[in-house]
Amino acid sequence: MIKMTPKPKELVIPDNLKYEAKVDPSLDLATPEPVRKTKNKKKSAAFGASTLQTSAGEDTDDAAADVVLATISVAGTNDRQGGEEVREDEKENAAGVESEAVKQKKKKKKPKKKAVAADGSVTTGVPSEKVSTAQTEPPTIPVAKFFPNNVFPEGELHEYKDDNTYRTTSEELRALERMSFDQYNDLRKAAEVHRQVRAYAKKAIKPGMSMIEIADLIENGVRTLIEEKGLEAGIAFPTGLSRNHIAAHYTPNPGDKTVLEYDDVLKVDIGTHVHGRIIDSAMTLSFNPQYDPLLEAVKAATNAGIKEAGIDVRLRDVGATIQEVMESYEVEINGKTYQVKAIRGLQGHSIGPYQVHADKQVPITRGGNAQKMEEGELYAIETFGSTGKGMVHDSGECSHFARNPDVQFAPLRLPRAKQLLHTIEKNFGTLAWCPRYLERIGEERYLMALTNLVNAGLVNDYPPLADIKGSYTSQWEHSILLRPTCKEVLSRGDDY
Repeated sequence: MIKMTPKPKELVIPDNLKYEAKVDPSLDLATPEPVRKTKNKKKSAAFGASTLQTSAGEDTDDAAADVVLATISVAGTNDRQGGEEVREDEKENAAGVESEAVKQKKKKKKPKKKAVAADGSVTTGVPSEKVSTAQTEPPTIPVAKFFPNNVFPEGELHEYKDDNTYRTTSEELRALERMSFDQYNDLRKAAEVHRQVRAYAKKAIKPGMSMIEIADLIENGVRTLIEEKGLEAGIAFPTGLSRNHIAAHYTPNPGDKTVLEYDDVLKVDIGTHVHGRIIDSAMTLSFNPQYDPLLEAVKAATNAGIKEAGIDVRLRDVGATIQEVMESYEVEINGKTYQVKAIRGLQGHSIGPYQVHADKQVPITRGGNAQKMEEGELYAIETFGSTGKGMVHDSGECSHFARNPDVQFAPLRLPRAKQLLHTIEKNFGTLAWCPRYLERIGEERYLMALTNLVNAGLVNDYPPLADIKGSYTSQWEHSILLRPTCKEVLSRGDDY
């Protein structure tokens, strides 16, 4: 229904404003054209209203005026609003144009790239979309899932001492580091696996567990988190679980019934690798607080050795620093006071590709090797302290073995030994392994063949090393990389 607007009053226009309006004779005011729906209909209607009002001085009959006013009403105008409505319509139209421009601008915006956080997690700007770094318990999520860009976090960085400080600002040395990024990244991935597995192990290991249960807990975690794939990634050596007076190189053999006790001091030595880039790091666990000072003494010595190590530093100087710090501690156990002694015969070492013990040894006592540490080398700074004599000897059944890279051929009298050697080279290369690993890949009745390989020098055996019975030993260890610009403690974590 069209609402008719009352007939407007006759306008009185001053003489100086009058002009003659020319009307097209072909215009039929009695039959107005239908209103067309367009995007700018408000603006058109307003413009029409303004034009008609300027010719209001002409005499038109009432019917024609009514029809014209009806037409104006259909177009959404009102002669009483006049110029104010025109201005409002223009504002609305301008707002509409501006709104369209904003929409077009938004359409042209490129999608934002996902940002990478410092910890390697990915976020799109929406908190709910950030990739969580929370690991399950037991650990089951591969670490690569937490770092979709496949760039793993650096370890703890240290500047070099004395005249080597120029290295931190050398662009040439930074370029050298960029060339080695892939190797560094493999080490950092292995270190991240190490941190996450040991964090769970530290909480999960309790008195009453068997040594095999503890070893399986750790090793299955490594296999899962590192996404074990033959020689490309996996366990670098058998998990060391040496207790009390046994300082190193013990892992349970098949059938071992040994159970962890409350008064045990347990060394947990874990090895991981990616493409042969090995992380070797160890900690000591105890459940009776009386052993805590022993653990703290050896940990402090390890950190002192890390601080001393660096490019052009002599290996014997690192050993002297370690011994000085460690033997400054005394501990009281069961009412008796002991000086903590650095264990002679046990030492840190350089690490090579697929070789946990490379050619250089880092002593933990004074004297010894005068060789210097060199740029680009990877080291395990490893210390052992004891309440006993501070010396070790072979003790018990051997559980650590590795292919000897220095002996490529030797005559073997047993065909089974040749078969076993092929299995070892295929599955472990020059990495260390234990009989449990042989049985895991299906080997049976291998003891005689293994003895033949050891006697021929093709396989090295590493029996457990122990101080006197009744003593307690502790071990702490980190892997460090002597980068051209700085020293990186790869295996450093929140725990140690």
